[in-house]
Amino acid sequence: MMDFFFYVAASVAISSTVLFVIAPNAVHALLNLILSFLAIAVIFLLLGAPFAAALEVIIYAGAVMVLFVFVIMMLQVGPKSVEQERRWIGIRIWWVPVGLAMLLLAEVGTLIATGAVTAESGPRRVGPEEVGLVLLSRYLLAVELASLLLLPGILGAYYLGRRRREDP
Repeated sequence: MMDFFFYVAASVAISSTVLFVIAPNAVHALLNLILSFLAIAVIFLLLGAPFAAALEVIIYAGAVMVLFVFVIMMLQVGPKSVEQERRWIGIRIWWVPVGLAMLLLAEVGTLIATGAVTAESGPRRVGPEEVGLVLLSRYLLAVELASLLLLPGILGAYYLGRRRREDP
């Protein structure tokens, strides 16, 4: 039974990732990427890692949305862009992502209703304290390298978003 749910969540993750890659519009690509992150969170839940699932939703799906809002703010979208976006977003563009999201919602609802995901399900529970201890001891170098990789992105966002002063 759990294998079936895993394959459903995996197929939603793969199909929404493919839709993300081939989407011609940034907003549609972002929605499909978030759906892919949610499907991966369901997979983490099925594997008995609810903390990793929560992190997947909060950090990846939530942070991607915030990042996208910041990009829109930095680009200063005008009325012409808003009108073009309205033309792009039709009712038919939402069918596939909404259908996949409803499939994930039905899957999580079924898992909760049948009691398949309980405190005893999955291999071994891992809490936030254990994740922090492992990240800041055994994987400290990887965490620091990831922060160094993010630093150019922050500097690039600052450079692109700063306003240039006009000299009198």
